[in-house]
Amino acid sequence: MKTYEEAYAHATGDPEGFWETAARKVEWLTPPAAVKRAQPDGLATWFEGGELNTCHLAIDAQIEAGRGDQLALVYDSPATGCVQRWTFSELLEAVARLAGLLQAEGVESGDRVIIYLPMVPEAVFAMLACARIGAIHSVVFGGFAAKELATRIDDATPKVLLTATCGIEFDQVIPYLPLVNQACAMAKHKLNRRIILQRDQQIEPLNSDDLDWQEAVSRALPAQYLPLPADHPLYILYTSGTTGKPKGVVRDHGGHAVALLQSMADFYGVKPGDVFWAASDVGWVVGHSYIVYAPLMAGCTTILFEGKPVRTPDAGTFWRVIEAHGVNVFFTAPTAFRAIRKEDPAGALIKGYNLDCLRQVFVAGERTDPATYQWLTSLLNRPVIDHWWQTETGWPVAGVPQGYEGEMKIKPGAAGRILPGFEVLIVDEHNNVCDAGETGAVVLKLPLPPGCLPTVWQNHRRLVEAYLEEYPGYYHTGDGGYFDEDGYLYIMGRTDDVINVAGHRLSTGEMEAIVADHPAIAECAVIGIQDPDKGQVPIGLIVVKDNVSQTVTEIEGELVQSLRVDIGAFANFKRCVQVERLPKTRSGKILRKTLRQIADNLPVEIPATIDDPAILSEISDCMISAGVGAIAVQNRG
Repeated sequence: MKTYEEAYAHATGDPEGFWETAARKVEWLTPPAAVKRAQPDGLATWFEGGELNTCHLAIDAQIEAGRGDQLALVYDSPATGCVQRWTFSELLEAVARLAGLLQAEGVESGDRVIIYLPMVPEAVFAMLACARIGAIHSVVFGGFAAKELATRIDDATPKVLLTATCGIEFDQVIPYLPLVNQACAMAKHKLNRRIILQRDQQIEPLNSDDLDWQEAVSRALPAQYLPLPADHPLYILYTSGTTGKPKGVVRDHGGHAVALLQSMADFYGVKPGDVFWAASDVGWVVGHSYIVYAPLMAGCTTILFEGKPVRTPDAGTFWRVIEAHGVNVFFTAPTAFRAIRKEDPAGALIKGYNLDCLRQVFVAGERTDPATYQWLTSLLNRPVIDHWWQTETGWPVAGVPQGYEGEMKIKPGAAGRILPGFEVLIVDEHNNVCDAGETGAVVLKLPLPPGCLPTVWQNHRRLVEAYLEEYPGYYHTGDGGYFDEDGYLYIMGRTDDVINVAGHRLSTGEMEAIVADHPAIAECAVIGIQDPDKGQVPIGLIVVKDNVSQTVTEIEGELVQSLRVDIGAFANFKRCVQVERLPKTRSGKILRKTLRQIADNLPVEIPATIDDPAILSEISDCMISAGVGAIAVQNRG
């Protein structure tokens, strides 16, 4: 084993040698002739000449290695009360038959397939089946609005759509077919076929040209995997928060496999036979990378969870799943733990479970505030490791690796050290490199390593314009942050979350950390709103824990004092607005831009990824009641 310092020095000093070594972990069908070939735009083509198949790596190669009888997939659905398990051999049967059905429906290598499914095993089967035959899948989050599904159908132009009759949110059945029918009517591109999974919770009559999933698969012949070039697209994933024409991030088979296997061993510190659980959704990049592909390619058992951190049935459901399935490594979003903390502040429910199997907890998707970190660390007495990455990168950029020799320090509030393979800089608005402690734009040095997006679907110019032009020679992440003197990266939110208060550039992320540390606060967001005198001033939107005796006025006074002490009076933090909940995407990210639009009386662009649009009216009413300038948003679509 190398130390982190040795690995990072190798990756920066000899990137081709570093990735050539990493590529040896992959069972290539044809080894690559070259490691890297530079492109004119600063990106690179990786592992040219190599052939492989991601489904083969995830299933067939595991069986060949003697893991056929090992558990590959565990489906745990507190939403339905169902638990099912598949060994690698059983998973191969299910995936190969679905792949054969797709081939029988005319799907060939390079064709697209839209997957619009809830968190059911068939979603995993579908992704792997597409990979098996070289089809390019595009998973659209189940329950997405019809218009958003239609835009993705028109952009990806799929032959087949795989869907289900319903999804389940807590105890509510969400019918899918009305949304699918509406989307198909709206889309200009017409599908060849729809294959529909009948769920027991919602049995529906099908159109004459639709296929019943179970019946059709039972008649299908299993398909063999196809050798594919390393640069063959594996999937298209549309970025969250997209407005207008969606931006389809493309992932290839070769770089994706190399990067994910590298991350599982060196960053997450897992080995074959471990049980790995990422409590996300297959509609998001975490679900692609760390529910479906990486754990299976690493020979691990992966958990597919259909439920929520609370109310399925209670705030102890995560602890139950960890104990029941022997989870060794757990990965979820900080917002999930904040929800648990709100309902079970003392962590009383964890006492009913034995979590001896659990080694580490990883959190990502949004900055983990120090208060949540401290609560979780004291509750679990395990390493809690924040890390940072994006849909576009596909795997972690910064964190505290668990697979290297020696123990690395964890700093609450920090995203961690830069992982080998990436080079990250902080630059100011004039493209000058910032000093330690100075906040600026977070950029990644080109070329990006394997596993990152090689292009945007059918629009490479859009990738260049969106990510590469603002900082020549670098990929612009859109996030702001800083390095401390030890080289730890702190992500302080999107660059438009840096506010200017009377000439002072201040991070709302830093303010949020202070607000979140208050013992009465369950969750919060700090945003900058327009001010005629100071340009912008910060306000806090706070969700107060249950059974708190303090008034909002008392809490507000204490927070104002805390920010004066920790940041200074010039921060001008003077106002709090109590809300019952915060608007979020379905992946758990707080919609701060939308909050700013409401507060500043601007037209509200309701993001396609919002979890519940009705919350915007509640927020507007709360702001108006609190005397903050806001407009009603009841009729905004």
